[in-house]
Formats: sequence, structure tokens, C-alpha cells
Amino acid sequence: MNQQFGVCNLALVPLRTDPSDKSEMCSQLLFGEVFRILEVGEKWTKVLTSYDDYEGWIDNKQYIGISDTAHAGLSNLNTILGLSAIHAVFKTDTSEVLNLLAGTIIPHTVDNYFYLGETRYKIEGQVRRPNINEFRSSVAEAAMFYMNAPYLWGGRSVFGIDCSGFTQMVFRQFGIRIKRDAWQQAEQGQLLGFIQEARAGDLAFFDNDEGRITHVGIMLDNGRIIHASGRVRVDPIDTQGIFNQELNKYTHKLRIVKRFN
Repeated sequence: MNQQFGVCNLALVPLRTDPSDKSEMCSQLLFGEVFRILEVGEKWTKVLTSYDDYEGWIDNKQYIGISDTAHAGLSNLNTILGLSAIHAVFKTDTSEVLNLLAGTIIPHTVDNYFYLGETRYKIEGQVRRPNINEFRSSVAEAAMFYMNAPYLWGGRSVFGIDCSGFTQMVFRQFGIRIKRDAWQQAEQGQLLGFIQEARAGDLAFFDNDEGRITHVGIMLDNGRIIHASGRVRVDPIDTQGIFNQELNKYTHKLRIVKRFN
């Protein structure tokens, strides 16, 4: 019987728009992220991610198939890796190491051991349970962890991240699940009337000349924003938008501000 679900069993793999290594990377999958299998080809599999309902193609060699029961268990955001760039995890049968990244979902552990599929792993260090009650007091610290991470289209890690991947991964530290792209995130949350009402953790969205949402960042207070543009950076923001002091001009036009907690 063909398996209908899969899980990423490598630290970080590309999700592509088409079944080719040359195709655009539209997102990335972290270790432990699960998905529904939509189509299986000779070298590529089309998937729908369970975390954010994102569709793309993954290399057949970069995941393993799992049962629907295992998929259901791994779909819950119970424990994740915290804000360290690298977390060492070892396969107990071969002692091979995987260097996992901040925000990686970890299955239920017993004495620092866990299973993914049939493979048993041991994790060095501690996993954490996301706590939404820590969001307001700790969201700025979580966002600053990614400071100076290079911009990478489709990226979701400290080694390369895009604007909506940045907001998604910061919110994930607190168990707040938001969609993958900026325009999708803009459809979630509670609309604020004025930027002056903004506080740490609110998301500001920006549009282009056609009115399409193309950028998002995390408010640190009602006058500063942290966002991924060239790199993850902090800039002033007002009713017009983001002002880049290095360029001495506004670079992003403010559309709306939304609150998620």
C-alpha cells in the first residue's frame, strides 16, 4: 500500500515549485516536519505541508514515508528546539550526527531519546515546550536571535531566511502557527486601527504599487520593526512605512498592522 504521508528526516531541505534541482526554492522543510504526499514521481514527490498547507516538490531521497498515525502524532507542535543555531542529534545505531536548527519540531522524548520512523535518536541538550504566555515578554528576544541572518528567498533558518519565514519561525517558538507567505499571514490576526497602537510581536504588512502584500516584519514597539530585507535588521517605522537610514529613504510602504496574541 502506498504511503500517503511523509516526514523530513534531514536537518533542512528545499521545497521547490517544480520537480527539478534548478527550480525555484519556494520554502524549506526542517527535520520532523510532516506532509501529505500528493504525487510521487521517479525522482521527486509533490507534497502539501501539514504545518502551513504549503505545496511544493521534495527530492525523493530527502524524506521517509510514515503512517497516518505517525503523521497525526508529529503534526502537534509539542516540543521544539530553542534559540541556538545548532543542536546535535545522534542516530543511536550508527552514531551519525545531525545538526538540527532552531525551531525544529522534536517528537516526544524519553530521557533525551526519540524515534522518527524506525530510527532512534539521542538529542544533546534540552527541548522546550512552546508557551504562548511568554510571547509578549520574549518575542523581541526571539526575533533578535535571527539578527543579521542573510535574506534567502524561501529560507526558514538563521543561515538564510525570507521575511515571512522569519515571522513564522519566531512565532513558532511560542506555539503560534501562522501561514508561510506574507499575503497569507496578512489574512490572519486582528487588525489594528493605527500603528501607534502597535506593541512588541504585532506584524506589519507592506504592499507594492499594485496593492499586493509583499513584505512583513515584527514590531518591536510602535516605532521600530525587525524584518528580513537583505539581512534581518531593525529599522524605524512610521505611518508611511519602513525608513532605511543607510539609504536615507523609505523602502517599504505600510499597508496594515495585525495582532496575533
